[in-house]
Amino acid sequence: MNKKLNTVLFVLAATAVNIVVMAILFIVCMVLIARFADPESPLMPLWLGLMFIVSIGGSFYLYTIAMRRLTNKFDMEKYLDPIFFKKRSRGPRERL
Repeated sequence: MNKKLNTVLFVLAATAVNIVVMAILFIVCMVLIARFADPESPLMPLWLGLMFIVSIGGSFYLYTIAMRRLTNKFDMEKYLDPIFFKKRSRGPRERL
């Protein structure tokens, strides 16, 4: 397999894992809210909004940590094609 195919497969797998982690965090937050929050409370919309933010932010945080460790443990640059390229410096601009 070439680097481009490896990159596509890696991105697809990482996206699927990120969605699963987000769903797990969402369910954990939902269980905690159901167990400890009063359903008649006027703060329930706030708790539900916080649940979405925690699940999205938490999955992003865990994904970042996992990718850093994975990159450090295995030299991923050997196997994957770069997704984002550095901008080329074009030198000083010419005046018109």
